[in-house]
Amino acid sequence: MKYYVYILANKHCTVLYTGVTSDLLRRIYEHKNHLDKNSFTAKYNVTKLVYFEETSDVKAALEREKQIKSWKRERKTSLIMDKNPRWVDLYNEITRG
Repeated sequence: MKYYVYILANKHCTVLYTGVTSDLLRRIYEHKNHLDKNSFTAKYNVTKLVYFEETSDVKAALEREKQIKSWKRERKTSLIMDKNPRWVDLYNEITRG
């Protein structure tokens, strides 16, 4: 099974959210459509997938999520910039297959 650690941003990239899931397409769809109206991502309209990484180890995914969440914004920004310097929404790319 695959697990994904991901970072979402709001429209202006001022708010970041880090999460982990075993179904990246479904989870991002849930964020984009505010399926949990009381969630942080719905409250701050954090719907743009700007970074993700994949692993087959659930423990590694959970540890990586905790690690990224503990970082200051500058370090998270650097991680995103390394793979997605224009901060484009990667959801469109992963849905195309």
